Order: sequence, then C-alpha cells, then structure tokens
Amino acid sequence: MTADQHDRSAGVLLGMACGDALGAGYEFAGPLPESTTVSMRGGGGGFHWSPGEWTDFTAMAVPLAMAATEGRDLRDDAVLDVVVAHWVGWAKSAPYAGVQLGAVLSGAEPNAESVRRAAREQHDRNGRSAGNGSLLRTAPVALAFLADPVALAQAARRVSELTHCETDAGDACVLFGLALRHAVLEGELDIRVGLSALPSERRADWSARFDEAERKRPADFPGNGWVVQTLQSAWSAITHTRGTDAGQVRRAVEAAVRGGGDTDAVAGAVGALTAARWGLEAVPTPWRHLVQGWPGLRGVDLVRLSMQAAHGGEAGGVVADEVGRRRTVKLRALR
Repeated sequence: MTADQHDRSAGVLLGMACGDALGAGYEFAGPLPESTTVSMRGGGGGFHWSPGEWTDFTAMAVPLAMAATEGRDLRDDAVLDVVVAHWVGWAKSAPYAGVQLGAVLSGAEPNAESVRRAAREQHDRNGRSAGNGSLLRTAPVALAFLADPVALAQAARRVSELTHCETDAGDACVLFGLALRHAVLEGELDIRVGLSALPSERRADWSARFDEAERKRPADFPGNGWVVQTLQSAWSAITHTRGTDAGQVRRAVEAAVRGGGDTDAVAGAVGALTAARWGLEAVPTPWRHLVQGWPGLRGVDLVRLSMQAAHGGEAGGVVADEVGRRRTVKLRALR
C-alpha cells in the first residue's frame, strides 16, 4: 500500500464513528434547514447519548475490527462466535440496539449459529429484516479484505446475515464494503463499483436507486431506517457536497445529519466513505478529540484498529518505515 492508501485506511472507522456520534443528537428530529449548525451535542431520540458518544452502529463494528486486527477470517463461524459473544454482552446494557438487533441479540445464545437462527425466526415473524443495523459494521470487514474483493463481498453478506436475513440488507453491505475498499485504494468515491458483485437480476434496481439518490436530497428519503434508503440518503449527501478538497468530509456528514430521520446511520455511512476517500486528517479535529464510546474507546483507538485491521494485525503494516513514523505523529495529534 502507498502512503496515501495507508492514510485513507486509517480514517475509516474514525470517520464512521464521528458521523455516527454527530448524527446521534439529531436522530428522528426531522429535516433541518441547510443553514442550521450541527454539533456533537449528545442526546437524540430519547437515548441520552453523551456528547461525542457513538451509538450501536459503531459499537457493533468494534468487535469485528478487533478480530480483524488479529488476522482472523471474518467468514469463519468460529471467529464470528467470539464477535457475537461481544455483541450479546454489549446488548445487555446498551441504551438502544435497534428493533431487529434488540430482538435478535436479547433472545440468543452468544454464538453465530444461535443469533442467525434468532434472526431468521424474527424475519419470518415480521416478514422483513431490511433495517440498517448491519450496514455500518461492514466497515471493518472492508478493511480486513482490501486485497480480496471477492472475499470482502462474501464476508460482508455473511456478517450481515447474522442478524438481518433480507436480501436488501446483504446487498447494501456488499455495495458499501466494496465502495469503501475502492475509496481507500483508488481515492475515489463510487457507490456503483460493487454492482457486479450482486446477482445480475438485482443490479439494475440498485443502479436506479443510486440514480434517484443523485437527483434528490437526503431529506427526500424519510424512510432511511430501511437500509436501501440509508444508502440512498448517504449517497445523496455525498453527491451534493462533491468537491476537490477534504472539506467534503465535514460538508457531507453535516448534510446527512440535516436530512433527518435515522441520522446516526446515514451520517456514519457518509463519514466512513468520505474519510476513506480523503484520509485521516480530513476528519475535523474537534470531532476527533470528542468522539468516544463502547467499550471505553476514543478516536485514537479507532485509528489504531483501522490501521491494524487493514494489515491483519501487523502494526499498521508500516512499522519502522517512513509511513509508520508519519502515522505515529498523527496518532499523537489525536490525543
């Protein structure tokens, strides 16, 4: 990997968590005027988040990132058993885990097969499971499989299906993961880059959904608790804040928040994608210093997890070289 690719990979989880935490204070509050100033104010949705605290979306990504830092294969049920055990333990004291996630994790044993079975039962009972609860946890999956897009798509879908059985959820995770990979490796935002990884009969529908996102604004997708509209809202925010500078991270994340609805999910997806495009230093400094959450981590910890996940546990894959020294300086700056 080049120095720029290292930098972009280092910012992915931090960008996601910052978007998540920024959106947490505005969840379900409705669209806001474009002139409205938004901040990491906490609260939101009646869940009493602390200022800068990330929500369930980032919390569920952390155990996957930790497994990736050890070079574990996220397609392996033995690895996922450990991840799920963390999720089940977390859900016992979590302020909120989403309707689908809460139902699945509260009634399951702490292993992959048990939650997968509980997810299927919940899906069959309600006839749907296409919420966005599995989307953001694809970010560490993307980092773990930067070198293998086929394995990335497999892992993204497998991890999603632990809690969300519906095809839309799996498709969205594949598309999001491959877009993150492309942004890190190529320095380009392209939500359509993963369309070829979907079954051919579903590609046209997803392409049309992204066409719609480019025509409309984030507020035009009020059902963005549905994973399809989450991704549409996120892509709309990115599309309408495009530019040639790293300020897009702030602009796009704030646009996502002003769009209303499930703001933590949409802004988290935007934060991950734009940080994957523009790199660690593009994440606004005040956000970096304030962001924090389960299990007692801060922004600097997410940067380390990103670096190590992208290199299978090797300390960012850049120890003892110039890139490694540059990353160390940036990590100190985050303290």
